[in-house]
Amino acid sequence: MKFSRSVIDLIGNTPLFALPSEFTGLKGHIFAKMESLNPGGSIKDRMVSYVIAEEERRGEIEPGDTICDATSGNTGVALAMVAACKGYKAVIVTPTTTSDEKVNLVKSYGAEVIITPGDVAPDDPRSCYSVVERLCDEKGYHSLNQYHNQLNPLAHYYSTGPEVWEQTEGKITHLVAGIGTGGTISGVGRYLKEQNSAVKVIGVEPLGSWFQSIHGGREHPTALPHFVEGIGTETPVEAFHPQYVDRVFQIGDAESVLLTRKLSHRLALSVGGSTGSLYAGVLRLAEELDDDSVVVFFVCDGGIRYISKIFCDEWMLAHGLPLEEKQEIDYEAR
Repeated sequence: MKFSRSVIDLIGNTPLFALPSEFTGLKGHIFAKMESLNPGGSIKDRMVSYVIAEEERRGEIEPGDTICDATSGNTGVALAMVAACKGYKAVIVTPTTTSDEKVNLVKSYGAEVIITPGDVAPDDPRSCYSVVERLCDEKGYHSLNQYHNQLNPLAHYYSTGPEVWEQTEGKITHLVAGIGTGGTISGVGRYLKEQNSAVKVIGVEPLGSWFQSIHGGREHPTALPHFVEGIGTETPVEAFHPQYVDRVFQIGDAESVLLTRKLSHRLALSVGGSTGSLYAGVLRLAEELDDDSVVVFFVCDGGIRYISKIFCDEWMLAHGLPLEEKQEIDYEAR
């Protein structure tokens, strides 16, 4: 019999889903890589499991350690899951902007959750980053350090990148990925460009985030509040390697959530808001695609984590977000 003894063994080898051309209206072939089918429900399973395994191998994590990190939710879920499998304690520090579903999912794995204000600067002592630093200094916790840990992009260089290349039979022309820590796009982008330097790697972030300015050498924009979780940052991160990225698109909340809901309503593809942002990035490629184009974007996580937000009409209306495409959208404001 063939079976696995740990859910960690089930991470990766996620399938590609082909979006119908009548839905996208685009030339070429558009594929969603279903990272929501990882056992922890998101693409972050790959990074967390790889980082912990490598740091164990190096002797940086030992039995009985408590592992801690700042996260908007999905890394926290993955960390709580992997820690439960390996017998570590996990402490997850997350801002108030994180959905209740993700917070409760972290708790379901037995991890401790610390909620911090979501409207403070990264260097504020109340921010999730500052709290993690203080906990590690005062209590000796081990930080996953996902925003700066170079094992983060390596996780995707060794797993996600080769999968995308193999699944598309080396025919991929465009990769569209979100940028939060920068690890996914850097690792996958590096691998794909080593196979074929002509592959275009497109990053996606919210309005007012940091990466477009880093990549384009422009002045950093004023940070804007946004509702889409899991992408964007207000400060530079060392896990992001801009040399592997060709362009960065900034996508507003209204467009992101409308496309998130459209993927669910029209294709029964349950996705989170960051995936809606990525699909918006795919649509921006329309004029450069031809019949031979092969575009891959990530389904970063599933819509069930946002039932109280993006898929709740009352929440959408309360935050000034449109429920239907026919409603007028001020994309610059959102």
